[in-house]
Amino acid sequence: MTHLNVEFKARCSRPGEVVQRLLDLGARSQGVDVQTDVYYRVPEGRLKLRRGTIENNLIHYRRPDDPEPKESHVSLVPVGDGEALGELLDAALERDVVVTKQRHVLWLDNVKFHVDQVSGLGSFLEVEAIDYDGVRGRDALHAQCWEYLDQLGVRAEDLEARSYSDLLRAPARLRAPEDSPRPE
Repeated sequence: MTHLNVEFKARCSRPGEVVQRLLDLGARSQGVDVQTDVYYRVPEGRLKLRRGTIENNLIHYRRPDDPEPKESHVSLVPVGDGEALGELLDAALERDVVVTKQRHVLWLDNVKFHVDQVSGLGSFLEVEAIDYDGVRGRDALHAQCWEYLDQLGVRAEDLEARSYSDLLRAPARLRAPEDSPRPE
């Protein structure tokens, strides 16, 4: 399945408050997913195998590394036996980095919210406005992201342009100072 996302990521110093605000706005919680994303080196874009307690997918995406809401072109295939696929990918491709996280997944209509606790990086909010069938269009997706930036009180200095894989490869001085959630 291929689709268009418009998305942003931000450091999140108060993850519990963000989850509560989303619930107050009417979001539906899908639960907390314990995920391991194995990234592989590929010539273009990013390729990862996600194994979780809710989501298990092979995902390839292309997007610019901009802090503000940006388009991401995503191809996603659900996988049943992630372990066997992981062994095949390990045999065929070079592993890049492994990202482990606990992700609270929430939905408001076509917008997916992730409130993440990422090992080695800290807490983050990701917002993905998703157009699965090409009906909504880029402008509507961008408008949704900007609306949630405002409604959730995300400051410009909290926006993060890089993927978790890029952040984990970055020198330690660019990472969050601790691996634990920040106080509420």
